[in-house]
Amino acid sequence: MLAISPTTKVFLCLENVDFRKGIDGLRAICKEILDEDPFSGTIFVFRNRKRQLIRLLVYDGQGFWVCTKRLSEGKFNWWPDNQNRSLGTNIRACDLQALIWNGNPDRANFSKEWKKV
Repeated sequence: MLAISPTTKVFLCLENVDFRKGIDGLRAICKEILDEDPFSGTIFVFRNRKRQLIRLLVYDGQGFWVCTKRLSEGKFNWWPDNQNRSLGTNIRACDLQALIWNGNPDRANFSKEWKKV
């Protein structure tokens, strides 16, 4: 089970990812393309080209978890753009919670405990 708390670090890959990649492929993207440590405990979030799936990759100290959510209808509407040409960005744990439910974190009304980090 994955626990997401206000202090959980979340890194969002802004580029679309080919989801034929497994754990090792996603881990390689973290390390080689995003220049982030996949063993850090950070939750890495990826989206496919059609915007119907998101994948989370996280290392829990023993091994990697890969979690997938596929929408039965529609597409994930919210995703930061990469106008500044970076390949990824940090987001708050509360933003991830909203994203998982296909919400817009910019419009979500979070409690103060979730916003302060």
